[in-house]
Amino acid sequence: MWNGLNFSWHGSPIALIGLIILCLLYGSGIWQARKRNAQDMPLKKRRIAAFSTAIILMAVVFLTPIDTIARTQLFSMHMAQAVTLTTVCAPLLLFACPAWLLKPLLDQRFVRPIARALTQPVAASLLFNLSFLTWHAPVLFHFALVHGTVYHLELLTFLLTSLLNWWPLIGPVREFHKMTYPMQMLYAFLDGQPVDIYAFLLVFTGTVFYKQYVLPLWFTQAGLSAVADQTIAGSFLLIPGLVDLVVMSPLFFRWLGQLEQQARLADQKRQEEAEAEEARREAEEAEEVGEVEKSEMEA
Repeated sequence: MWNGLNFSWHGSPIALIGLIILCLLYGSGIWQARKRNAQDMPLKKRRIAAFSTAIILMAVVFLTPIDTIARTQLFSMHMAQAVTLTTVCAPLLLFACPAWLLKPLLDQRFVRPIARALTQPVAASLLFNLSFLTWHAPVLFHFALVHGTVYHLELLTFLLTSLLNWWPLIGPVREFHKMTYPMQMLYAFLDGQPVDIYAFLLVFTGTVFYKQYVLPLWFTQAGLSAVADQTIAGSFLLIPGLVDLVVMSPLFFRWLGQLEQQARLADQKRQEEAEAEEARREAEEAEEVGEVEKSEMEA
């Protein structure tokens, strides 16, 4: 204990094994892809850095005393875990995987239709929002707090469904998300609404939903209560909504650039058609003049 915070390390073999397997899959996937393809498959350093950062953050979330505090003392710490996994780790993992790394798996006969169905915008959004809100139902959440393995299964569900949730926006394999920029902006806006509503309830309701937490001494000595802890948690949960706005901004400017390019191509096409029409008229006039001159010479 330090200043009332429980800094005991909670061993989680499942989380540790999962992280090791993820690293092995990433490394073996790169090796197999390069082995199948004769040409060099470049993996940029920033992708490796993104994967390493995601693994480190996941290790901190699952394997440090942060996990103990999140399950026993502070609901706000739990929400920090959830936001880290869904808003930071998930997009980093997707960014770390180039298309050539995932296509061999996604091209499998049985994997492709399932992946295509799960990454559709409506399905991806429903899976994430329903899983997030269902796990936070007070009865189910209390059961997860009591059983550490179930709690880690909850966090893992957040991570996996958020990977699907991010796919329509930044999925590496483009053929699996063909939304236009306006549709992507609409998706980014609507997708976060259920969680935002839940976050506003945490911030403004004034009713403690999760009464199992034993607040640390320093927290209560500072005059803070369980309502304050829940309010802080709701504030953390509003961060993904801000990230959605950040994501929508470049999409908007890309859309404007696309419209400008289309307008430029249309103007160029009209100009080429006008020049072709002018050349055709000049040719016809020259032909008429030639016929007149020929007639005069014959006369």
